[in-house]
Amino acid sequence: MNRREFIAASTVTGIAALTATASARERTQRAGSNAAKFSMHFAPHFGMFGNHAGDDMVAQLEFAADQGFTAWEDNSMAGRSTEEQERFARAMDRLGMTMGIFVMNMDTAWGPNFSQGKPEHRDQFVASAKAGVDVCKRVNTTKMTVVIGTRHPRIDLSYQTANAVDSLRAACEVLEPHGLTMVLEPLNPRDHPNMLLAELGHAYEVCRAVNSPACKILDDLYHQQVTEGNLIPHMDEAWSEIGYFQIGDNPGRNEPTTGETNYANVFAHIKSKGYTGVLGMEHGNSRGGKEGEQAVIDAYRACDPG
Repeated sequence: MNRREFIAASTVTGIAALTATASARERTQRAGSNAAKFSMHFAPHFGMFGNHAGDDMVAQLEFAADQGFTAWEDNSMAGRSTEEQERFARAMDRLGMTMGIFVMNMDTAWGPNFSQGKPEHRDQFVASAKAGVDVCKRVNTTKMTVVIGTRHPRIDLSYQTANAVDSLRAACEVLEPHGLTMVLEPLNPRDHPNMLLAELGHAYEVCRAVNSPACKILDDLYHQQVTEGNLIPHMDEAWSEIGYFQIGDNPGRNEPTTGETNYANVFAHIKSKGYTGVLGMEHGNSRGGKEGEQAVIDAYRACDPG
């Protein structure tokens, strides 16, 4: 290449770079971006920043990325159309964001579907696992939430637990070949009475009995604060079986700093143990409008261990 060609090529390249920089600057200014990425993969959900970003799925992802978030979660992803799932995945890939969880078994989550050991319930759950494999592939995730239903009033808890273990092992046979994991979520008895799984220790017992990399615990810190507190010691006891975290302060189930949990310490502890996965922001906003959305962002900035 001669000097003239080099200069011409450099000019074109420079103009393109300036244009890209200007576009990025405009996008940053439009979103009110804080360019620094969070040090942990905090994952908002659809609707959390709707006042800033509007209703469009991709616009909400773009806004979150502009604010430094590097992950997302959507409990309802399995119920979205294939077209929506693929559009979501393309946007996430473009933005360099990581997908967290979605709920795998909406159809078996809320009744005594694991506690009784009925073959038809087990078959229904296994079918959910098979459908979940396809969704995971479309949206580029490896984890799905599983809620193992309610307790049966006439069956001893030990037998109910064993029945649940059998169903979970059957689903693991579907998930293991694909490298996928279901994370079992204990739910607190105040908001969700009579759930089969409430305490972290019980979830640990179940996962140890299932004995599969495809079955781990979702440690929802809001639920566990309500159920038993003592978050860090319980977390340490169950650490080998924890596969995912979700966040929410108590009381109120809103963003960190609005309740009693010292999330700055909790996040620092999780990070110190080497956790590099997603932490789902499964909570509401303590205030409405754009001001409330900004308060959520500010809360995570305040608690991010850096």
